[in-house]
Amino acid sequence: MAEGTDPVREKLEKFVGKPMGESSAAPDPVNVPMIRHWVDALNDQNPVYLDEEFAEKTRFGGIVAPPAMLQAWGMPRPKIEGIAERGGAPSEMKSENPITALDEEGYVGTLATNSELEFVRYLRPGDHLHVSNAVDSISDQKTTGMGKGYFVTWITTYTTPDGEVVGRQLFRVFKFDPSTIDLSKLKGAS
Repeated sequence: MAEGTDPVREKLEKFVGKPMGESSAAPDPVNVPMIRHWVDALNDQNPVYLDEEFAEKTRFGGIVAPPAMLQAWGMPRPKIEGIAERGGAPSEMKSENPITALDEEGYVGTLATNSELEFVRYLRPGDHLHVSNAVDSISDQKTTGMGKGYFVTWITTYTTPDGEVVGRQLFRVFKFDPSTIDLSKLKGAS
């Protein structure tokens, strides 16, 4: 590789600004039973999530879902069969994207690094979301404690059937080549 060139990164450039995969409708509309499971699991006692009488008297005029549930509404049902072979991914990636391209180049390790959520409006029972993803950026090759790899960032946009944007999520992973891990730098290495 000539100094200053990275053929892998050059192959990845075509994905920036493009969809990560097919857009989809959420498997279920926003619903009270799922809200109840969420608030019970997190012990969230805010009555606007489950108490219809209380919620009607608020600025919302009725029950709303906790904002942090945004991602949960759009998650597809996982396909358990073959999950180990997919590196733990809940579904098969059918389209060409930077994740599959990096896998093919030997960058098979995946580490989620960060996520940011933007809530445009509260969701109400009955909202049925549409989910689309687009690649925001791909870093130059980086060397970290996990080895050499690339940070891949995509934006998921959540909309209603009429196109109203209700939220967004930035999600970033580090796709790395496990063979490049410097074991001498790992904690406890001798």
